[in-house]
Amino acid sequence: MPLGHFDPANYDALLATKVAQTCQRLAPFAVPAPEIFPSAPEAFRMRAEFRIWHDGDALDYVMFPPGDPNSPIPITQFPIACDAIQALMPALRDYLRRHTVLRRKLFQIEFLSTTHGETLITLAYHRRLDTDWETAAQLLAEEFNVALVGRSRKQKVVIGRDYVTEQLQVAGRDYLYRQYEQAFTQPNAGVNRHMIEWACANAASARGDLLELYCGNGNFTLPLSRHFNQVLATELAKTSIRAAQWAIAANHIDNVAMIRLAAEEVTQAMNGERQFRRLAQLPQPLEDYCLNTVFVDPPRAGLDPATVAMVQAFPTIIYVSCNPVTLADNLVQLNETHDVSRFALFDQFPYTDHMECGVVLRQRAAR
Repeated sequence: MPLGHFDPANYDALLATKVAQTCQRLAPFAVPAPEIFPSAPEAFRMRAEFRIWHDGDALDYVMFPPGDPNSPIPITQFPIACDAIQALMPALRDYLRRHTVLRRKLFQIEFLSTTHGETLITLAYHRRLDTDWETAAQLLAEEFNVALVGRSRKQKVVIGRDYVTEQLQVAGRDYLYRQYEQAFTQPNAGVNRHMIEWACANAASARGDLLELYCGNGNFTLPLSRHFNQVLATELAKTSIRAAQWAIAANHIDNVAMIRLAAEEVTQAMNGERQFRRLAQLPQPLEDYCLNTVFVDPPRAGLDPATVAMVQAFPTIIYVSCNPVTLADNLVQLNETHDVSRFALFDQFPYTDHMECGVVLRQRAAR
C-alpha cells in the first residue's frame, strides 16, 4: 500500500474508480454488470511485513517510498492491519528495544494472524542465531502468546510452530486452514470469504468432477468440494501441498485428490503428451474423471497459452484473477469458445490499484 493513501472516508470513491477502470479494461469481452464485494475500510489485513531501522538503542518499523531505499519512514500506526497485529506492533517494538540479544542485527519483522487472533511472528537477522537467542525468543513468545520463527542465512529456528490455524465460515460451514510462515495465503480474510462463497455459488449447479489448478493450501478447494463428486486439485509448492493435505484431513473431506504438478504439466497430462508417475497416486486413472468444470486462481502472470487452450475444452471455467491485465490477455483466447456469464470484483487490496476479479465462462454450443 503506498504510504499516505489510507483514507477510510474516501474508501467508497476510491473503490468506484477501480471498478470503473477494471470494467473498462474488460468491456471488449462483453462482461455483464459486476457483482462488487468491498473490503472493510480498516483492520482488514492479516499479514504485514516491515523493515527494521536501528538508531543506537532505538528501533522502529519502517517503510520506504518507491525507488528510494535510503529514506525510511517510521510506521507508528498501521490501521489496515487486523486488530491483533495492531495491538502487537508497539508492544513488540518496545520489548525488542529492551532486549539486546533479540534486537542485534534484526532487519525485518513479519506478522501473520488469523480472524480469531492467533499470530505468528518472524524475526529475520543478519547474523547466526545461537542458544542465547533461542532462550530470549522463547521468553518473548511466552510474553505475547505467539508462535515465533527466527531466520538468518541458511537458518530457521522455530519457537512453538511455524504456522497458524485459520477458521473461516463459508456458506454456513466452518473450515480449518493451516497457514505456514512465508507461504502464500490470502491477506484480506473478509474479502477472501466473499471470493470463496462467490465461487461456490457459481459451482452449485455443477455436475461431475472438478479440476483445480493452483490450489495452494486448499483455500477454495475445501468448500468447492461440496459441489462435485470428485475434485482433482493440483499445486507445485511443497509447503502449500502439506497445508492442503492437513486441511483435507482436518475437515473430514473424502472426495479431494491432490497431485503435485505445475499447470503446464497438468496440460501435458490432460493432452496425453506426457506420462507422470505422480498420477499413479490418484484413486482412479485421470481419464476416468468426469471433468466438466475447471477452477483456476493463477499468479499475476495469468495462464500460459497452452493451459488456456487446455481449459477451453471444459464446459465451465471459473477463473479468479489477481491481475485484470493478464485476465484480459487470457480472455482474448477464451472468448473464442466461451462467453462470460458472471463477473465479480473483489477489493482484496484497498487503497491500491490492485483489483481481484472473478469470471465464469460457459462454453458456446458448437455451430
